[in-house]
Amino acid sequence: MSKTFIPEGYKSNLTLYETQTAIGYLNRTFEDALGVTLNLKRVSAPLFLDPSSGLNDDLNGVERPVSFDIKETGTVAQVVHSLAKWKRMALYKYDFHVGKGLYTIMNAIRRDEDMDNLHSIYVDQWDWEKVIDEQSRTIDYLKSTVRAIVLVICETLDKMKAKYPQIKTELSREVAFVTSQELEDMYPQLTPKERENEFLRKYKTAFIMQIGDVLKSGVKHDGRAPDYDDWKLNGDIVFYNPVLDCAFEVSSMGIRVDPQSLDEQLTKAGCDHRRELPFHKMLLEGKLPLTMGGGIGQSRISMLLLGKAHIGEVQASIWDPDTLRICQEHGVELL
Repeated sequence: MSKTFIPEGYKSNLTLYETQTAIGYLNRTFEDALGVTLNLKRVSAPLFLDPSSGLNDDLNGVERPVSFDIKETGTVAQVVHSLAKWKRMALYKYDFHVGKGLYTIMNAIRRDEDMDNLHSIYVDQWDWEKVIDEQSRTIDYLKSTVRAIVLVICETLDKMKAKYPQIKTELSREVAFVTSQELEDMYPQLTPKERENEFLRKYKTAFIMQIGDVLKSGVKHDGRAPDYDDWKLNGDIVFYNPVLDCAFEVSSMGIRVDPQSLDEQLTKAGCDHRRELPFHKMLLEGKLPLTMGGGIGQSRISMLLLGKAHIGEVQASIWDPDTLRICQEHGVELL
C-alpha cells in the first residue's frame, strides 16, 4: 500500500516543461563535476547480468530480481539491482590504476520496493567506483570523499538557482559525521528512520556511518549486502528535506571489502555459499583491486534540488491507484 503524502500548501516551483529541461541541465552539470572531482571516466554498463557470475547486488537479500530467458543462449538473465560488484570487476578488466575510477548511468528495476514519496520500482543513479591503495582504507579518506561529493551537490544547486531563480532549496555544505551506533545511543526509543529525521533536523547535512552490522540493541540500522561495502567503512549521505520535513538519503557509498572483511561479513550474513562464485573467489584470493565507490540517486538529486514533493515528479514510472489519486487531488503532476 502506498505511503504517499503531499504536504499542505505544496506547489511545484517549476512547470512541467521547466522541470524536464531543468533535470537535463542538472544531470549534465552534476555528472561533469563529479567526474572531475573524483577523477572518474564515464563507461558503459549493463542493464542485466548472468546470475551465475555473482555480480548482481543482493540488496537486503530478500528482494526478487527481474529475470527473463534469452532465446539464443537458452539461459536466464537478471536485471540489475545495482552495479556495486560489476564496477569493481570492470576496474580490474579495464586496467584502472590507483587514484582513477569510473562512473556510469545505472538503471534498475526493484519490483519489491515499497512506494512512497521517495521510492519507486525504477531506480536511476550515477554508479561510481575508484581504485585506492591500502593506506586509503581509512575513515579519514572516506570522510574527505564524502565532503567532496557534498560540495559537488551544493555547487550544482548554486548553478541551478542561477538558471532558475524560482528554486528556493537551501543545503548546508557542513557535514556532520555520526555512526549508526551513536545514533542509537542518542535516540534509543526511536526507529532508525526516526533517528535520522531527528539528527538531520538539527545538522541539515550528515554522513551516517557503519551500516550493515548488528547494533547493540540486536537489530541493524539498515541492511547492506555483505560483499561490497566494508561495514566499518561505509555510510549514507543524507540531507534535510524541508519540503517533506525528513532525512533524505541521496547516496549509499563506502570503502569496499578486502579479502579479510569479505570473509568475516559472508559468515556473519550466512552467505558462505557465495565463496565459490567467480567474483567472490577472485576477491578472497586478492586478485581484485582495492576500491571505494557508491551510487548517487539521479531522481533523488533532482527531487531535492528542484524542491519536489514526490519522486514521480522527476521520473517516469508505474504507480499504485492510491498514489495517483492523492497526487491528482493535490495538483501534483507525475511524469
